[in-house]
Amino acid sequence: MSTIEQLADRLLEEACSLHVSDVHIVPRKTDAIVQFRLDGVLMLKEILSKETCERLLAHFKFLADMDIGERRRPQSGAMEMTIGLMNVHLRLSTLPTAYDESLVIRILPQDSFLPLEKLSLFPSITKKLLSLLNYSHGLIIFTGPTGSGKTTTLYTLLNVCQHHFQRNIITIEDPIEKRTDNVLQVQVNEKAGITYATGLKAILRHDPDIIMVGEIRDGETARIAVRAALTGHLVLTTMHAKNAVGAIYRLLEFDVSLQEIAQTLVAVTAQRLVEIKCPFCEGECSPFCRKYRHVRRASIYELLHGKALTQAIRSAKGGNGLYSYRMLKDVIKKGIAFGFLHERLLESWAMDEETS
Repeated sequence: MSTIEQLADRLLEEACSLHVSDVHIVPRKTDAIVQFRLDGVLMLKEILSKETCERLLAHFKFLADMDIGERRRPQSGAMEMTIGLMNVHLRLSTLPTAYDESLVIRILPQDSFLPLEKLSLFPSITKKLLSLLNYSHGLIIFTGPTGSGKTTTLYTLLNVCQHHFQRNIITIEDPIEKRTDNVLQVQVNEKAGITYATGLKAILRHDPDIIMVGEIRDGETARIAVRAALTGHLVLTTMHAKNAVGAIYRLLEFDVSLQEIAQTLVAVTAQRLVEIKCPFCEGECSPFCRKYRHVRRASIYELLHGKALTQAIRSAKGGNGLYSYRMLKDVIKKGIAFGFLHERLLESWAMDEETS
């Protein structure tokens, strides 16, 4: 085995052992750096020479069936590997920069699902989320920024649903992040004519009970998802919105009528991943501590459903809908009061609210 192959294997093995989500290889003027994204934070792993970096990128591109000779345009690729006892799917993306190509590797473990009891910081919200899957039809939207755990939440809920409710579940995703034999999964492929909209139309003819749409990105997909919910299917999807109420206004932007929203929308959640306070470290945890702590982060949710959702929709119509529900800020305060979360989390949340 060559030195470059050993380096590539070592980096991936260390990334998997630390439960890193992404590996960044970033070129600089005279060298290059390798960074690990651990618990949402980029950490410097090591510094490489220019020559080693170029050979390492060529090795990864070869493994992922990418064009090794093309360095002037972005490329993407994928591959599967067994690292240790773990089967992982790797998504690779290159980007030309001022100095050379940059490479990001997303690490997606395939064999394990997050246990239901570890889904949320507070178990009560997990029970409420699971109860939503008892609906025979309707639309459930999960909102939150990139990397907030929306897809993990969906996979966990669908995995439980498939095992306990025995329903036919079909997903359409771009890309498929976690492959499972228990669910029919459709990959968006625009070159082959499979978009979210066209794929969703085909899925409706395949007798599904539950449909998972990876993301609502445009009006056509939104309208078809609503139509599927109106015709007796339970549709779960994600959407980018500031908070749970914002999803209602996003649907309006996609030309979905308020009447259709009122008839189909069952619940909206907004979620964030928060770091659990370490009982051993003062301030930031060391990488060593992060490696051996089994639970380092958990999701917190705000859930808009029932009467509060009805009033929120009425308010969107221009009415005087007065409603209240536990928002993310309130959940953070509860977590701080119980000693689960750092007080600085509330300060950073307030700054995010001011700038958004």
